[in-house]
Amino acid sequence: MDSVLVTGAAQGIGRTAALFFAEKGYCVFALDILPCSFEDGNITAFRADVADTQALRQVFAAVREQCGALNILINNAGISRFQKPLADVEPEEFDRIMAVNLRGAYFCAKEFVRANKGAEYGRIVNIASTRFCQNEVDWDCYGAAKGGLVSLTASLCVSLSGTGITVNAVSPGWIACTDYDRLTPLDHFQHPSGRVGRPEDIARLCYFLCQKENDFINGANIPVDGGMTKRMIYFE
Repeated sequence: MDSVLVTGAAQGIGRTAALFFAEKGYCVFALDILPCSFEDGNITAFRADVADTQALRQVFAAVREQCGALNILINNAGISRFQKPLADVEPEEFDRIMAVNLRGAYFCAKEFVRANKGAEYGRIVNIASTRFCQNEVDWDCYGAAKGGLVSLTASLCVSLSGTGITVNAVSPGWIACTDYDRLTPLDHFQHPSGRVGRPEDIARLCYFLCQKENDFINGANIPVDGGMTKRMIYFE
């Protein structure tokens, strides 16, 4: 049975991705700093902080011991709610954003390469954000971290050449993980696709990128935003 480890899997996109892969018959490992609870027997949960490299080593070692070589890593863990003026951001806050959103992804990738040894194929999917190139006021730290993740994707694609591991990024736009029915018609209408995104939109693309036959998609960053990054916005 092929295996996948999803970080940031307690809620939102990560949880949806874990459930999606489990439904497809994968052996799934869900990692989060928060408690993960799943009824699906194909999902094993671990609680750890991706910024803690020692904890990561222990988790990946336990995964390899349980399933053998690991096939897929979905680097989804991240601090997604941090909007603060430049003048008010403390160094410790900036460092924490980078430690989780960028450094954590890097060292998860490092441990994955080790855990993938002997596998038939390997896939890393980094969940970035359209905020790497299109942002709002005071989202500087988050945007910088996601920009770094897009750049890391391109670099790892080259560095892991010849290993059988591909590295791609998915950049979600507005993905409503809760209260979808409370969105307004304008929320949906402003998207060229006519609706706000759902976590399943991201999970389906991750699944596609992780198929063995899709090894020629490598180093890509794919926005999943209903076309919003292509739309000019003018104030009335």
